[in-house]
Amino acid sequence: MNRDISIELTRRQLFSRASRGLGAIALASLLEGDLGAAALEGQPGLPGLPHFAPKAKHVIYLFQSGGPSQIDLFDHKPGLGKLQGSDLPGSIRKGQRLTGMTAAQTSFPVASSKFSFARHGKSGQEFSELLPYTAGVADEIAVIRSMNTAQINHDPAATFLQTGHQLAGRPSMGSWLSYGLGSENRNLPAFIAMISRGSKPGQPLYSRLWGSGFLPTRYQGVKFGSGRDPVLYLSNPEGFDRDDRRQYLDQLAAMNRIEHQQYGDPEIETRIEQYEMAFRMQASVPELTDFSNEPANIFELYGPDARTPGSFAANCLLARRLVERGVRFVQLFHRDWDHHGGLPKELPNQCQGADQASAALVRDLKQRGLLDQTLVVWGGEFGRTVYCQGALTKETYGRDHHPRCFSIWMAGGGVKGGVTYGVTDDFSYNVVENPVSVHDLHATMLHLLGVDHKRLTFQYQGRHFRLTDVEGEVVRGLVA
Repeated sequence: MNRDISIELTRRQLFSRASRGLGAIALASLLEGDLGAAALEGQPGLPGLPHFAPKAKHVIYLFQSGGPSQIDLFDHKPGLGKLQGSDLPGSIRKGQRLTGMTAAQTSFPVASSKFSFARHGKSGQEFSELLPYTAGVADEIAVIRSMNTAQINHDPAATFLQTGHQLAGRPSMGSWLSYGLGSENRNLPAFIAMISRGSKPGQPLYSRLWGSGFLPTRYQGVKFGSGRDPVLYLSNPEGFDRDDRRQYLDQLAAMNRIEHQQYGDPEIETRIEQYEMAFRMQASVPELTDFSNEPANIFELYGPDARTPGSFAANCLLARRLVERGVRFVQLFHRDWDHHGGLPKELPNQCQGADQASAALVRDLKQRGLLDQTLVVWGGEFGRTVYCQGALTKETYGRDHHPRCFSIWMAGGGVKGGVTYGVTDDFSYNVVENPVSVHDLHATMLHLLGVDHKRLTFQYQGRHFRLTDVEGEVVRGLVA
């Protein structure tokens, strides 16, 4: 039964329907000259965005899932050596909520870092001996020691950091940027996510961390895998060639348009667009993931794992290739930073797999003239406690989750290099100067991309939502 359904058209929907929408785009891509070139420039974002001249055009977020220990990596507390094994004063803990893993402890022995720190670069920033490669780009990065979050367990903390809310259902950062700023390359998604693991599987990661929430699903991240097909079902089955695929999609699109005329569901248009994107990706992704044209010195820069598909190093190299091709937001999830035990052994192993590739990405972007326009962010969902979990032994102690202060770093894309921002107390337990909340981080990232975080909104269930909810301030001390 046909129904006359009146729906409000967005600017993008209006232009997509004009001149028969996808048919015109497909024709343009076949023509030579300016029309064909214009079709390859990507998809526009919302009218009026960016709100002001951006310092960055792309983001590569190196999310370290599990909570890296700031005390052992970035936040040097030399005075803790004299307090080794003593009980953390109650005046420092201030009645903090504890996880179920340490709530039953009757004492909280201080565990100073067993790793040495040194100053690096002209800026003299301090880094642990576990991060020699990151220390080598000290003057390019800003270390934020005063990050804090409201969440103490992995899943809500990771969800909060990715979406601005502890409960599932909100759009992720990449989805907000895809919605607001659009894409620079119509042959690749605006938002791509990849997952790698350390020596152990680490905390589980869920698709909602790169999901679109209540935004249309075309803005969700596309997850790349490490197999022969980085995207599932990208290859045609045997005996079904590209011409067959084109004919199949044209017929499927015609049926979907009939359904859309009947029901007026905007998700049907999204379905058509996603099929078309998949068709274009069949041609663009094989070239993207073919590293055979990368010189030997690039593999040496990223480390021996760079030749192993799906490794953190290979994903960092792929992230650089993605921003070269105009992808707006690339999110790398690297697991196994959750060191509740065996930290003296496990943390060095984890750093060995992440340190070189992270620094290599910064160096590689800079040598290609891409760092100024690419914002790189490195960090986890929270930090680790100064007190040990369980008994304090030389090799087997661990650290529990700690939301009150943790460290991340940022580079490129309008960030001040060689800056250490924020101060924690002598126990790396509480922020005492320049606190930075998750909403502040999001507001600052959006600002660097030319977006006023208070004006990037989406109306859902009668309310205008935004990534930063009703909070967030731009951290001006990090902006160059």
